[in-house]
Amino acid sequence: QVQLVESGGGLVQAGGSLRVSCAASGSIFSINNMGWYRQAPGKQRELVATITSGGTTNYADSVKGRFTISRDNAKNTVYLQMNSLKPEDTAVYYCNAVYTHQAMGPYFRSWGQGTQVTVSS
Repeated sequence: QVQLVESGGGLVQAGGSLRVSCAASGSIFSINNMGWYRQAPGKQRELVATITSGGTTNYADSVKGRFTISRDNAKNTVYLQMNSLKPEDTAVYYCNAVYTHQAMGPYFRSWGQGTQVTVSS
């Protein structure tokens, strides 16, 4: 069993900053890609940012230049630093990891439970 636990969401005014974190634990041999997705009320879940084990990043156009994804491989943790937040960034943010299971092999995917980020205008 692999678990992803997010933390760090909350309420912030427009223009402010927040950092969310996600720690993976359990029967992990290695983690390939980690990422953040978000889902606003009435909308589909969308990709925010991803990062490979080697540090290559990818961002949605809507967050480029404002959000930064990073990871600590030793801690199996991924971070999302969010600056210059806008009301349209309001959503539940979900952590995602693609990993190799210790016993069952590669290409497994897990999701966190989500953390609410609310940006007031």
